[in-house]
Amino acid sequence: MKSRLPEEYRNSNANMNQMVRKAQKMQEDITRVQEELQQREFKKQVGGGALELVMTGDKKLRAVTLKPEVVDPDDIEMLQDLIISGVNEIIAEIEEYSEAEMEKITGGVSMPGLF
Repeated sequence: MKSRLPEEYRNSNANMNQMVRKAQKMQEDITRVQEELQQREFKKQVGGGALELVMTGDKKLRAVTLKPEVVDPDDIEMLQDLIISGVNEIIAEIEEYSEAEMEKITGGVSMPGLF
């Protein structure tokens, strides 16, 4: 004797399989974007180009370039402020870029802990 499931149960199984495939594809895309982000370098100039920072997408500082005229032994505070400003700006740029790329994948659905 062969039992038969009602039609709505057969369709829900197909829908569930489709949802699982979509979730797996989304996870693969998220992993790909995260890997690409780690490799990407972001550059930021502040102080009219007096300071240039290079940071990777995973927020590792790669380079700091200072123009000689910004190094004033009598005004260390200005240099410190310039560095803080530059680091904060480049981190904000990386986070905005990351969020935009993830939103393309997730369609704007928030997924805490993924990025």
